[in-house]
Amino acid sequence: MPTRSPARRPTLAVSVVTALGLSCVAMLPAHRAFGAEAAAPDTQQTTVGTTGTMGTNTRIVQLRKVVVSVGAETTGDQAPTQAALIATQPQSIIGDRYIENVAAATANYSDIVKIAPSVSDVDPNGPGLMESQGLSIRGFQNGEYNVTFDGIPWGDSNDFTQHSTSYFMPQDIAQVTVDRGPGSARTLGNATFGGTLSVDSKDPDPVLSINPFFSVGSFNTRVEGVRFDTGKLSQYGGTTAYLSVKNLDSDGYLTHAGLDRQNMFAKVVQPLGNDTTLTFASNLTRLHQNVSLGATRAQIDQYGPNYGLSADPASQSYYGYNYDDITTDFEYLDLETRLAGWDVGDKLYTYGYRHRGYNGADPNGEQPNGTVYGPDNVPGQRMRMDYRSVGDILRLSHDFGPGQVHLGGWVDRQTNQRLQYEIDFSNGGALNAVPTSAAVDRQMDDSLTDLQTYAEYQWHATDKLDVTGGVKLVNFRRTLDATVNQKTGLPINYAQTWTRSLPSLDLHYALSDQWSAYAQWAKGFLAPNLNTFFTVDPSQNQVVPESTTNEQIGSAWNSDGLTLSVDAYYIDFANKIESRKIGTQTQFYNAGGAIYQGLEGEATVAVGGGFSVYGNASLNSAKEKATHQWLPNAPDRTAAFGVLFDRGAWSASLLDKYVGVRYGDSGQTPRLGGYATTDLAASYVFEHPLADLRDATVSVKVNNLGDNKNIYALAGYTGQNGTPLYWTIPERSVELDVSAHF
Repeated sequence: MPTRSPARRPTLAVSVVTALGLSCVAMLPAHRAFGAEAAAPDTQQTTVGTTGTMGTNTRIVQLRKVVVSVGAETTGDQAPTQAALIATQPQSIIGDRYIENVAAATANYSDIVKIAPSVSDVDPNGPGLMESQGLSIRGFQNGEYNVTFDGIPWGDSNDFTQHSTSYFMPQDIAQVTVDRGPGSARTLGNATFGGTLSVDSKDPDPVLSINPFFSVGSFNTRVEGVRFDTGKLSQYGGTTAYLSVKNLDSDGYLTHAGLDRQNMFAKVVQPLGNDTTLTFASNLTRLHQNVSLGATRAQIDQYGPNYGLSADPASQSYYGYNYDDITTDFEYLDLETRLAGWDVGDKLYTYGYRHRGYNGADPNGEQPNGTVYGPDNVPGQRMRMDYRSVGDILRLSHDFGPGQVHLGGWVDRQTNQRLQYEIDFSNGGALNAVPTSAAVDRQMDDSLTDLQTYAEYQWHATDKLDVTGGVKLVNFRRTLDATVNQKTGLPINYAQTWTRSLPSLDLHYALSDQWSAYAQWAKGFLAPNLNTFFTVDPSQNQVVPESTTNEQIGSAWNSDGLTLSVDAYYIDFANKIESRKIGTQTQFYNAGGAIYQGLEGEATVAVGGGFSVYGNASLNSAKEKATHQWLPNAPDRTAAFGVLFDRGAWSASLLDKYVGVRYGDSGQTPRLGGYATTDLAASYVFEHPLADLRDATVSVKVNNLGDNKNIYALAGYTGQNGTPLYWTIPERSVELDVSAHF
């Protein structure tokens, strides 16, 4: 079995980084498309608007681009999070200033958003060095909220979750918006009731440039990359394009849990006349990661808080038996135009995920060795999951009477092949059963077809008041054709369709040019997961879909010296499905009804001399209706506080995030105490240090300055005896970043 190589590359000069980055292109398969990302922030003043007719599912604030400017101009530029004055639901916008100056060079979108109110997340292997383990928004877990890339909903169709390490890297992310609400009828996706994380990519630079970058840090971590912008090509009608390539290599904080990641991203924006723009984007990632399932308290006490995997080939925890090889691609073609008075946007897309995974039968040591080939042989599992989504989003808008009418829809079909076998690692991966056909745990082909259409009217009741009402019709159809169905081991061929109409209503009032208020009411819905088909006869076990009624009010203020937003929410949740992890398998159960409610706020205040003070806080409750007990992994509060500095060429921040008490499982056990982590960052921009060099930036970032290494989450349970497994906060880490623009 392939394992992670311990060899390391020597330190590289900036010029060599460029060559290395380009060499990554040659190393990747020729039949894969280059990776890209979408619309970037405005490079001039802070403005409020949308990303176009297609845009994302939410209206977003376009924050200033930072790499070609020095110093923040307004409090809005400095604010780590803020809400837009046009928001109709609670939101936190995180711009590229925070992403570039504060977030780690290895960060996933999940690491970026954890600063926001009501959001909690820690990567136990270090920032971006492992898939997110427990990203929570108001207590909603992965699979219960929507994630989009440039307005396209994406994820695994079996349970609506996302793999945070498998797609986009921070060097290509312009901003991330955390919408803490279901949105209006125009908000598309499978799990919108828990909110939407909108990841928006950068635009090409209108100026020709080459941007090499390099980072080195704790855990033997390195990032090398280069970005090339064509600039505006007037001879081709104003074409702009860029390509970036990155290589990430790290041993990780957890023992023997290394990660190697290569990513390519490309984007082309082509004007076609005065009213039409065609955009092509593509993202390609290749990933090798050694995967830990967590550690028991006994292992933490014996080996330390960073115990992950072992180096013993005779153990099921050997890192050479526990790893993933993953390749992904994500492409779209976006046409925006104006036709007969209608604003028209059509986005055709596809994305694919190819996963080959291996793991010991019980990496935490409770199941003894032994296979059909020998009593000391090491048992394990080999899995495969390959899926592809193909879809299209159409949006139409037109002035009609005292407002605008919005029409549109989304169609997506994802096909998925899922296989898993019991194997013998000591015998070259031979099937571990007699007969060998008994070694097949699952052999399944499934599909999910989504069809959503909407109609919405935005009524300008007065010059200050907008009233927007609409309805979205959703249709989900699942199919499963399995030779060996998961859990039952029997063949099955079954399909089922769920439909629902989801109304929404929101009011937005502009109290002044700097102050707005809103109220929202909306219905939410989530089709049952694929696991509901893991029975002998699913038709005899009809599962009622999850549904919500969301009610929210809030207000936002945005001026040069102050950004402020506050809100309150109440969510009535019916048929709440919860999950717990047993070994390598995720099991689901119905927790009945639940009530989510809380208060949230965030603010940034300029205090002079380039300094600003930032803070956010939330009081949250997520409890079962019947027992009034807390739902798993739902913090009772969150808070953040810090100081920011931007003046001249200097930028710095000191930010602390606190996450309150949670419970790892149902029944309010185990209790997990609150924790806090503090991050420090400082950077300096050298403008025109050389004749051909536009700028160069040097940054130092320290994550978890206080070196908190406590247990923060329940990872699951061992498959043999049901012993709890835990995640700990990774120790203090430091990184040095260097970048330049030629």
